Amino acid sequence: MDEVEVVVAHSERATLRVGDVFLKVDADQARIDVEVEVMALAPVPTPKVLWRKPPVLAIAALPGKTLGRLGGPSTGAPAGWAAAGAAIRKLHEAPLPPRTGRAGRSIAALTAELDDECESLVTNGVLPADLVTRNRQVAEAALRPWAPAFTHGDLQIAHVFVDGDEVTGIIDWSEAGQGDALYDLATFTLGHEEHLDDVMVGYGSAIDLDVVHAWWSLRSLLAVRWLIDHGFDPFAPGCEIDVLRSRM
Repeated sequence: MDEVEVVVAHSERATLRVGDVFLKVDADQARIDVEVEVMALAPVPTPKVLWRKPPVLAIAALPGKTLGRLGGPSTGAPAGWAAAGAAIRKLHEAPLPPRTGRAGRSIAALTAELDDECESLVTNGVLPADLVTRNRQVAEAALRPWAPAFTHGDLQIAHVFVDGDEVTGIIDWSEAGQGDALYDLATFTLGHEEHLDDVMVGYGSAIDLDVVHAWWSLRSLLAVRWLIDHGFDPFAPGCEIDVLRSRM
């Protein structure tokens, strides 16, 4: 019998792997509903849904491997990163899904959340004031009008599988919907700035690097306390705190 591998687990959701099957257990059934709905609309490879029995979604494992992970070395060649960029562009140009995703939060909502989070990080001594202040300044460039695109909303490097120069699948679509395309690009390259040029080659369109840098800062500032509260370490080498320090 295959062993059960805990891929990720915290108080909101858990993902287990048993052989070639992934079991996703989510406390919020709406997230699973969104994931299944959006995967059917996405014009890029996605995992096959095997069965659903709330609160569990079973999906098939994907061929290939990820390009690396946040806080770890990149395992992919430039061609793999370029292939990911091309797949992301194809997603962004697809007809819009019916809902707004995580990448589509309004400027007002993001600004309020960011300001509250920055104040909490400093007041509670989580991060030094100068680090927070500088990255809050950088993050301002992301708070601008944008044209809606079909976005993944949580396009971490660990969510994109590649075999050579071909994307074999993208997983974890529960945050997908209409949103800012540069949010996806920033999330995918977070902590791997050295591969941004490779992604841009595949994406095939000029992007505003100041906005990508802004999303790196904004996403990291918003993530620090959540990660700590859920048992993750944003202070690990190459992770969110190092991303923030790189903007100093």
